[in-house]
Amino acid sequence: MTQALIRRPLDSATVSVPRGQVFIIPDRCKGCKFCIEFCPRDVLVESPTMNVKGYHFPVVAKGKEDTCANCKFCTIVCPEYAIYTEEVQEAAGSSEGVQS
Repeated sequence: MTQALIRRPLDSATVSVPRGQVFIIPDRCKGCKFCIEFCPRDVLVESPTMNVKGYHFPVVAKGKEDTCANCKFCTIVCPEYAIYTEEVQEAAGSSEGVQS
């Protein structure tokens, strides 16, 4: 009965959910963690290793490689321009994700 209460857009069968891939430039990161804190899908976590400046930079969490929605919020909040996303285009007829 709860399925009947969920609202869906009329064109949900034709609209695809955007998917992004996160790119990180570790040596630019200052470890502010804005990208980790503000990611709406919790895609990023702190790296156990440090960059050349001695900061723990963000990395994509294991199992969350296909979770990014390409909202670009991490790109907007990063004061050092150390992270950005690009939209992943699915190949026609392909059900596999992008290789890392």
